[in-house]
Amino acid sequence: MANPFETLGLVPSFALDLAVLEQRQRELNRAAHPDRHAGKGAGERRQALNRAMDINLAYRTLRDPAARAEALFELLGAGSTRESTISDPALLMEMMEQREALEDARNAQDLSRLQSIGKTMAARERQVIQALEAAFAALLAGAAGARQTDGDERLAAARRLLAELRYVRRFAEEIAAFEDES
Repeated sequence: MANPFETLGLVPSFALDLAVLEQRQRELNRAAHPDRHAGKGAGERRQALNRAMDINLAYRTLRDPAARAEALFELLGAGSTRESTISDPALLMEMMEQREALEDARNAQDLSRLQSIGKTMAARERQVIQALEAAFAALLAGAAGARQTDGDERLAAARRLLAELRYVRRFAEEIAAFEDES
């Protein structure tokens, strides 16, 4: 996939203003829309359609925090993190406890408890996103004179945060599904 930041003419950053992102996507789509190229040759129409598709894909990528983090890892030459798992024992224990609480609330059909757990996970997601913003700010700044091991440690920390974000999001989706059942 092409660099989504470059496609949308944005500076690579995890901390994006989603309103600015949406505005940029609309502006670029307006200029690249295939209807604006209707009177042109087939090649130009095809290029316009491809450009519009690239813009929309870049927008969807950058709108999603996990996909945005993936794109930044690729830009940093750190490869994919799609198979990252949580290895922090304290976090694993906490998530197991949350899962038990979720199952108990579901079995008891306690909608208020489900909602409370959902709020807890939403707050956790916001915290992880903020931590990712700070982690990527440091990675992208590439602190002058930093040792390679410092960069490796920062990459590893950001990877752990991304794994946590994915886990928290899956958990929140399960909560939403349980709420829908009620």
